[in-house]
This record gives sequence, structure tokens and C-alpha cells, in this order.
Amino acid sequence: MKKIKIMFLGLMFLLIVILPSCAIIFCGPASTCQRTKPAVGQPAREVHVGALIADILIFWPALIVDFATSAIYKPCNNR
Repeated sequence: MKKIKIMFLGLMFLLIVILPSCAIIFCGPASTCQRTKPAVGQPAREVHVGALIADILIFWPALIVDFATSAIYKPCNNR
């Protein structure tokens, strides 16, 4: 039983360390422009390809965090 608790705590520590996802770590916090969905007729937001690939290779559930926080999208430079 003690071994299971230690394994559980180790797993939780690992998830806490990895969960902040690659886009948040490498690209910084999302700006207001990144959080705003494009209107009808506007081009779609571009994705940080490097962060996307890193999320897939290292810990794919981190993609959920990146897309939920909009950190995976490139900043807008036209506004």
C-alpha cells in the first residue's frame, strides 16, 4: 500500500511539472489578440508549429491546455 502511495505522488508531481504545456512555457502568456476568435470572413489564427510538435512528442494531453489558454496561437501583428 505504501508503494502505491509513493507511485501516486510521483505521478502527480510529474503531471504538475509537465502540465503547463510547451506553448505557455516557450511562447509566453496569451495576448488578448490570441484569445479572440476571428470573425466570419477573417483568416484563421496561425498555430506555433514548434509548440504543437513538442506537445505531441512530450506529453500530448498538454495540447488541451495550450488550446484552452490560446497560447498555441501566434500573436497578431496586424492589430
